[in-house]
Amino acid sequence: MKILINIDVPELAPAIAFYCTAFGLVLGRELDDDVAELTGAEARIYLLRHDSGSPCAKGSGQHRDYARHWTPVHFDVVVDDIDQATARVLGCGAVQESECVHWQGSTCVTFSDPFGHGFCLIEFSGEGYRDDRSSSC
Repeated sequence: MKILINIDVPELAPAIAFYCTAFGLVLGRELDDDVAELTGAEARIYLLRHDSGSPCAKGSGQHRDYARHWTPVHFDVVVDDIDQATARVLGCGAVQESECVHWQGSTCVTFSDPFGHGFCLIEFSGEGYRDDRSSSC
């Protein structure tokens, strides 16, 4: 199975600049004036241009809003150096929303991108999350 990540944005050019610079992605191609394919991660990321205020789900009555918003789905970016990655995304326009949180062998910081979407940077101390329930701490 392959996973594709689609991110709605109000304009492609600033979104391409943010995601390529912040995460080291590469613009693979623009499919038309409204879709850009970014490569360089284990999943392809598609930026989908949709105007602010446009309907987001048929029959829902909801409209796109690129102010900071909550969604039950977000993405995490695994990094080798969380301090360096934090400085990079902040320099690209991300907003830091938490301090470093240490949990189950990971260090995590939450952010929002310039388009209101939440994401996390995660640095693992090993291969991934570990089960610390048996520790005495």
